[in-house]
Amino acid sequence: MFDVTVIGAGVIGSAIARELCRYKLSICVIEKDPDVGNGTSKANSAIVHAGFDAKPHTLKGELNSKGNKMFDKLSQELDFPFKRIGSLVVCFDKNEIGNLEKLKQQGIENGVPNIEILDGDKVREMEPNLSKDVAAALYAPTGAIVCPYEMTIALAENAVVNGAEFKLNTKVISIIKGRGSYLIKTDKGDVESKIVVNAAGVFSDEINNMVSDKKIHIVPRKGEYCLFDKAVGDTVSRTIFQLPTKMGKGVLITPTVDGNLLIGPDAEDVGNKEDLNTTSKGLDFIISKAALSVNQLPMRQVITSFSGLRAHGTEDFIIGEAEDAENFINAAGIESPGLSSSPAIASMVRDIIVDKLKPEKNSGFNPIRKGIPKFREMTNEERKDIIAQNPKYGKIICRCETVTEGEIVDAIRRPLGARSVDGVKKRTRAGMGRCQGGFCAPRVVEILARELKISPQEVTKFGDHSNLLVGKDKEDVPV
Repeated sequence: MFDVTVIGAGVIGSAIARELCRYKLSICVIEKDPDVGNGTSKANSAIVHAGFDAKPHTLKGELNSKGNKMFDKLSQELDFPFKRIGSLVVCFDKNEIGNLEKLKQQGIENGVPNIEILDGDKVREMEPNLSKDVAAALYAPTGAIVCPYEMTIALAENAVVNGAEFKLNTKVISIIKGRGSYLIKTDKGDVESKIVVNAAGVFSDEINNMVSDKKIHIVPRKGEYCLFDKAVGDTVSRTIFQLPTKMGKGVLITPTVDGNLLIGPDAEDVGNKEDLNTTSKGLDFIISKAALSVNQLPMRQVITSFSGLRAHGTEDFIIGEAEDAENFINAAGIESPGLSSSPAIASMVRDIIVDKLKPEKNSGFNPIRKGIPKFREMTNEERKDIIAQNPKYGKIICRCETVTEGEIVDAIRRPLGARSVDGVKKRTRAGMGRCQGGFCAPRVVEILARELKISPQEVTKFGDHSNLLVGKDKEDVPV
């Protein structure tokens, strides 16, 4: 029996598991996908919000502000990319400055430091490529950007090193309340646990509704994005928002921590929790909206588009013990600013559980995790040194992103290591460049097959039945 079982290995579930490792607890994490961070944590705006958008005296407002402050230390401990670049909320009409004032006041109430309203000329001094139609902007210097999937992987790796057990590719079928524990039935066998934490993202309503009569309804809210080549990554140097609407924070344009440019998302409520299709209508919408913020959007430099789903529930996060299910803890309805709030959400859930179980502190907890060395960021001297230690770092596999064989092998051999082409991609950026894997994918398949001791035909793009190869060249294959 486990003390705590967390359902969901996105950024929230992985952060909770790591926080619980600070205590002498047996911890299990169940994830239906073959890798961590495969849902909302993989496909989002990658923004750490300053905290002015959420209503004061809500969990969103409180935890966004707290979470933002925790990122500096967390990124240093876990070695994932994070940059404080600041954010601007722009308006195009002087009559809308009053709405910026309301956001500013919300930010002050939420404890956001140093926010101010700037006129259009001042904003264009800071961001020369902004449209001449920008009348004013709210500036928040504590706004930041992060790599959400590297962050999730870092949290999960550190949790594993500190004793948490992850059961990937394992789907929860039902949860049965027993005497002092829960029996979690999965497609890979049963798991018994004193406490269950529901961090299942867009599926968190289904998990809650297995045990509680206080039903939750989660609507998958899809957002589409366009990613631009690094050649235009300096179009803006800060995250540029437009005034938010009732559907969300609106279409933004931002640099990424890896030097690309990102625009999006739109907001469409969909019925299918697996619907990650992009549409011409959605992409046209975000392009037209983003074009209002900058003088010339460099559309010829788009290298890919994608979509992600947000877990839209009630107006606020749903965090805490279910009223009619003792020791069943929800971390549900975590939409924006969920990523920004994730460190604070994890601390809040940890405190609830510690108050219940009163465990001893784990004196052996190690908060430090070292990421994969990034050849592209090294000096020539550092490159010589690492090649001398490991010649595989002298073989470039992905030319667009300067990713070496050494990095890919490291990604496969690490705790919770990559088991698919997308797993390698998330950990190293191999295939994320201009050619989107057109040249490096065959070599990545070869390395995965060699390291995992499987046939190249067994290598998948993202797990399950996403095999990339069906047979050998010049071999008769049934159609």
